[in-house]
Amino acid sequence: MIDLELPQIHGLPMLRLMIYRLIACALLSFSAVLFSSCSTDSELPILAGESQASAGKGEALYQKAKQADDAGKSPKAIKIYSEVATRYPYAPSAAKARFRQAQLLEERGETIKAFEAYDQFLSRFQASDLYTTALNRQASMAQSAANGDVKSSILGIKTKLSLEKTVGLLSKVRDNAPKSAAAAKAQFTIGELNEAKKMSKEAIIAYRQLVRDQPLSSLAPEALFRIGLILTADADRGNQNQANLDLAKEAFNDYLIQYPNHSRNAEARKRIADLSDRDLQRSYDIAAFYQKTGRVESAKVYYRDILSRVKSGTLHDKASAQLKQLGQ
Repeated sequence: MIDLELPQIHGLPMLRLMIYRLIACALLSFSAVLFSSCSTDSELPILAGESQASAGKGEALYQKAKQADDAGKSPKAIKIYSEVATRYPYAPSAAKARFRQAQLLEERGETIKAFEAYDQFLSRFQASDLYTTALNRQASMAQSAANGDVKSSILGIKTKLSLEKTVGLLSKVRDNAPKSAAAAKAQFTIGELNEAKKMSKEAIIAYRQLVRDQPLSSLAPEALFRIGLILTADADRGNQNQANLDLAKEAFNDYLIQYPNHSRNAEARKRIADLSDRDLQRSYDIAAFYQKTGRVESAKVYYRDILSRVKSGTLHDKASAQLKQLGQ
């Protein structure tokens, strides 16, 4: 019996104190039973300290799964393989069990369940010689989802995975091996998916993360270049025009500085020149507006700005002529 510390109750008969103790102990026992009933033994992993005792059980269960597998009883094999890896993660065959579970699910076309099984494998069995194979299979499935080849079933109707679900799969691939080529490809694809949906902010964030996390990836230069393209497109749509033009120019300049030998360098320089011309034209239009509305001093400020930025050209000559006309 648990010796509970009860407050002193003066004048209470000893019998009543004993009854209180019995009730308290009964409540504690009931609570222990209640909490232990939340999980069944089949759902609980065997702890590391018990690995020696459980290894035999895990291997025996693995052989049962393999027998079902060899007999072509995939659903049964999948269930038992899962139990081996979940309950006996320290058994010698636990890694093979989880990997084979994922393989069988993939063969049956249960792509999402297979992806999750590979993810469990990658989280638990990093030292396995099957790790790279599992990562590549998971990456391949995530890319298939991005291409629209993986379907989900709602009320018997097959549909493409949602953007959120697909990004979730790609993010798993990225996080399982953050510095790998597969992670870079997954992160780039996240940017592409958001870009295709005209979700500029999300696409830029995804591309910037790739450049930040893997600047030496072969996909990083293209990611940075695309940031400039997205910001230019946003400016064309009138989305905070001047701010986006400035940011686009900055992105292309960053691209040229970080990746001076990339294949799109010439295009980046041309785009910077175009953005500069648009910026000058905008300054001239503002100056002309101020001049037309009688705000002469403000007009002069913008005309002078044009002359300070370019030493020749059409806009330079037009701004110079207008300043002379205004008595400058």
